Amino acid sequence: MRAIAPAVFAVLCTLAGPAAAAVYDLDPAHTFVHFEVLHFGTSTMRGRIGPVRGAVDFDRGARRGHVGLRIPMASVDTGVAPFDARLRRDDLLAADDHPEAFFVAADWRFDGERLRELRGELTWRGISRPLALRALHFACRDDARQRTEVCGGDFEAHLHRSEFGADFGLPFIADRVRLVIQVEALRR
Repeated sequence: MRAIAPAVFAVLCTLAGPAAAAVYDLDPAHTFVHFEVLHFGTSTMRGRIGPVRGAVDFDRGARRGHVGLRIPMASVDTGVAPFDARLRRDDLLAADDHPEAFFVAADWRFDGERLRELRGELTWRGISRPLALRALHFACRDDARQRTEVCGGDFEAHLHRSEFGADFGLPFIADRVRLVIQVEALRR
């Protein structure tokens, strides 16, 4: 199984270069899942999880492919170590019992030549639900230093954590979570 960031990457790569099937590996230095959730109705709590690992197999000409991401839940980082430890517990991220979340997708939606959305499935805490990643920005380029094509961008999704069994603190800590996935990937 695979997770969220490669899905974003796959989308980015679909729009650059000539039509041909290609495989891209996520760059762990540039691929993270950022999250935001309203905390006690006052401020927005933010953090990130990653680096995310995975790959994208994409055929640009046919506008189809497969994305697989692995998201390491114990890597959560809000900048406050005691809070990170609390988030890893069973009633939230459940990082001990479910050390990884996974995102897989094979449904790519376009607006003309522009990648608009990637639809797939997120598995978190052992529960799988549909998830759509909306492309906010993406681009591909030839990188002389890397000696390959590099694609990257930002994708956005929203989920309700209670649908995955993470219901601690409701309703004081919001159920709706915004995800922003930062992705960069290198063509093999």
